[in-house]
Amino acid sequence: MLGAIGLDEIQESVYRALVAVGAAEVSDLAHRLALPEPDTERALRRLERSGLAAQSSSRVDRWVAALPAVALGALLTQQRHELEQAERAAALLAEEYRVDATDAAVHDLVEVVTGASAVAHRFFQLQLGATSEVCALVTGKPVAVSGMENEAEERAATRGVSYRVVVEREVLSLPSGIVELSAALSRDEQCRVVDRVPTKLVVADGTLAMVPLTGRGAAPAALVVHGSGLLDSLMGLFEAVWREAMPLRLGGGGRVEEESNGPDAADLEVLSLLLAGMTDASVAKQLDLGLRTVQRRVKGLMELTGVSTRLQLGWHAYERGWVAREPQL
Repeated sequence: MLGAIGLDEIQESVYRALVAVGAAEVSDLAHRLALPEPDTERALRRLERSGLAAQSSSRVDRWVAALPAVALGALLTQQRHELEQAERAAALLAEEYRVDATDAAVHDLVEVVTGASAVAHRFFQLQLGATSEVCALVTGKPVAVSGMENEAEERAATRGVSYRVVVEREVLSLPSGIVELSAALSRDEQCRVVDRVPTKLVVADGTLAMVPLTGRGAAPAALVVHGSGLLDSLMGLFEAVWREAMPLRLGGGGRVEEESNGPDAADLEVLSLLLAGMTDASVAKQLDLGLRTVQRRVKGLMELTGVSTRLQLGWHAYERGWVAREPQL
């Protein structure tokens, strides 16, 4: 919680413990937190430099917590001031960039990023810089970064950035594929699946895109595309794949309200994966269910809709809004 003002986990724990007791000796705090005394003392010294703690005037080995409202308030005010200065500097740089870009050469509209570390860093940076929407096509065999596992995605979603993601079917068969997709859907991200995506792709706010540049066996490299006709084409590619992809509903995710006498969340998970092209056995494995349980749920859905084939079941699922290509309002 206090990492934003520069405190690590140990320093924050020590400060919280000191606030709780008001004043304490190093040995008492170390015992309370189950920390080595040297680590506790180092944390107190760091808190002292930040104005969050001070040594008692009566006893040198005793530490006193600074009043949180005053001490933290001062640090937060300083942090806000520094952020405002950084925002002004960023705005000036952006303005300078726009002026210089009016006559930009064609080669200025793309960047080539090479090396696994550099590609991964640029990938995270692109998402962290997004303000409204991130669109992505995800393959089952990432080269430098994982399509689903990244902290930047969670942080961007927390800031209110919306996600539209299309994964190829192979992702569903990965050991953690279903878990990660369920987590994404729980953050209100929209996820769909197709047999195969044409390329790995990430587009932030419709103004910046990133695509792989190297083929199989070569060192990881990527192309970062700025506003241009090429970027418009990449966004058009994403929208075309998105329209044809199958929506996923996992772990209670999705936006379709369940009917009182309709399928439950587990039924919809099974149905979603089957419509995505997975076999009964694959669905059972991914959802940690028995094969007969999956088949029994499918049979129950067919009886509920009054159909005799799975093809008819898929059609009725769309008609009833159990699986919809667009969110139901």
